[in-house]
Amino acid sequence: MQDPLSLPLPGREGEEVELLETHPANPKRLTSRSRERVRAIDVVFEADARERDLGDVLAERRLRTAAQTALPERSAHLVELVAAHREEIDEQLSTHSRDWPLHRMPAVDRAILRTGAAEILHDTPADGIGPVIGEYATIARELSTEDSPRFVNGLLQRIGEMRDLLG
Repeated sequence: MQDPLSLPLPGREGEEVELLETHPANPKRLTSRSRERVRAIDVVFEADARERDLGDVLAERRLRTAAQTALPERSAHLVELVAAHREEIDEQLSTHSRDWPLHRMPAVDRAILRTGAAEILHDTPADGIGPVIGEYATIARELSTEDSPRFVNGLLQRIGEMRDLLG
């Protein structure tokens, strides 16, 4: 097996990166709600990486998970939102990401953005979208590239602004 330190880091140039192993986010930096979001992102990422139906992967993760705890209901709910609205979410992300088509984004960013957009568009909490966007940017800081937090924050902000204009 290749030394993980010698692997190329995913960047914004769209190069393909083979998934060899995953590393969990630092739980000390994440709220319990953020950890539920990370668990949902893991399922969305897995379905994308394995090119499998999101509903099938969710059903498997409800039965068996690599984590020591069961998939939280909130995480499952977020995955269900992504699955139910995937076409609309991808269209919104493609429309508002300007120069970055979905297939060129790092896979982890795609999973973060799909989950965040699903929550913003279809499950906005009472305290608004600001805290939601902030948490997804924090998750991106923990899980993805150096540029990802700003990218995730900006794109989710655009989607939130459009949602407010249309809603």
